[in-house]
Amino acid sequence: MKNKTAIAALSALANEHRLAVFRLLVQAGPEGMPAGAIADSVGLPASSLSFHLAHLTRAGLIEQRRESRSLIYSADFAAMNGLVGFLTENCCGGASCATPAASTKQRSAS
Repeated sequence: MKNKTAIAALSALANEHRLAVFRLLVQAGPEGMPAGAIADSVGLPASSLSFHLAHLTRAGLIEQRRESRSLIYSADFAAMNGLVGFLTENCCGGASCATPAASTKQRSAS
């Protein structure tokens, strides 16, 4: 992933409503959700939701498809995994490392 792509994705997620929508779509899985159900779940009016969905789509984090008269939105899991990979690719300078929570658990068990 290129820096510009990562910046666009992180920028899109740096909003409480877009983050809530993205997390909801991740939870929904590949089948996604219709726009109306997303609006009901996150409590946004349709016009505001459209703005946030468009922003997430432009950032490449979600996809839109039409099923009959409904617009269905789903998370782009490849993009999500690419972003996580980009953020962690140089973790610990290539050395084996553990998260602070995992390290604490390991010490407690010893």
